[in-house]
Amino acid sequence: MGLELSLEDAVNLALENNLSLKKTEIDLASSGFSERNLWSEIFPTISASASATYRNQLFSGVQPNNQGISYNLGFSVNLGLNAGIPYSMRNIQLAHQANILRYEDARNLLSIQVTKKYFELIAEKNNLTLLEEVFNLAQRQFTRSETLFRNGLVGELSFTQSRISLENARYNHAAALITHQNSKTEFLAMLGMQSNNDILLLGEINILKIDADAEVLINEYLPLRPDIIRNSQEIERLTMTHMQTIMQSRAPSLNLSLDWSSSSFDPFTDILSATARVSIPIDPWIPGTARQQAIARASGSLEKAKLDMEITENAAKAQIRSLTALLRNSYDSIIIARLSLEAARRGYQLTEQGFLNGIVESLTLVDARNNMANARQRLLQTELSYFNMILDLSAALNMDWKILIETYGVPNE
Repeated sequence: MGLELSLEDAVNLALENNLSLKKTEIDLASSGFSERNLWSEIFPTISASASATYRNQLFSGVQPNNQGISYNLGFSVNLGLNAGIPYSMRNIQLAHQANILRYEDARNLLSIQVTKKYFELIAEKNNLTLLEEVFNLAQRQFTRSETLFRNGLVGELSFTQSRISLENARYNHAAALITHQNSKTEFLAMLGMQSNNDILLLGEINILKIDADAEVLINEYLPLRPDIIRNSQEIERLTMTHMQTIMQSRAPSLNLSLDWSSSSFDPFTDILSATARVSIPIDPWIPGTARQQAIARASGSLEKAKLDMEITENAAKAQIRSLTALLRNSYDSIIIARLSLEAARRGYQLTEQGFLNGIVESLTLVDARNNMANARQRLLQTELSYFNMILDLSAALNMDWKILIETYGVPNE
């Protein structure tokens, strides 16, 4: 018996063990530290210095007055202030907010990926059960054909077809089993678990029709999309950068410095000096200069970000409209698949009865069985595809998929 693993457990394991997410956490911690220490942008530069010098004659016979060892101690404080500092502080805050959003987006994306893989494995497991049933049916049919062939009631061709059908069923089951094992290995890697762990997934795919108005979803959830929020933050960041460039280039700046030094203890002598300097830039006002070009480039980057926002919004609206329409219309394919399965199952039952009564050939029975198996596989694949579209729409809306189903799901009639 394997380890029972619910979807919630799988998602939590993936979030806990994902290495890319841990890298994002490091970036988040770093930007958070900077955001909590904005005062560092106006903190002065402080330095201390010490030096010692030895002087003596080498070839000359003249005795210098400062012969021997001399020293110098110094301490300086320098504070530079300009009008661009508030914008620089705001950019630090925006950088941290962007990392928070990037981290949350990465968690949501990983949760969606794990959910898709989780239910894909469940669908594969159901398909394996189906193929095992097909194999058992083929095994029973081959046994009956073998008995009838020995009694001379069916020909060699019918017996051979039953054997081929059995081997095909065996091969299909073995191939599906290998595929399922590989998928499970990939899934365990996503969770940070060893590939030799035996797991038992709890849950099943329950499909409800999603019927929602695309324009309502766009108006309500479009502003909540991570890419839209990122673009908004990028526009604000570039606005701050533009203003920071203007202020640092064109506004006057103030520099305050304080220096103290001592070169003698006996007798003690020291010097203290303080300087206040105001710098008024002129070249940024002249067209074509380097700093004037920097301002123009910052303005151009801001305009491009606004265009990127419009492009992102249009793409997001198109995606939501497309997924909403697909979910509304594709549910009919599930209904058709279910009806096809019922028809194929009933057809197999009637064909099997006719075969036992000797009025249906074995090849017809094989076809009926294959039709039933194909109908069940189509239903499994159609339901999984529909569920994946639900997950895609929830991701497009930045909304939990369970809430999406609860809010817009239509109960089965």
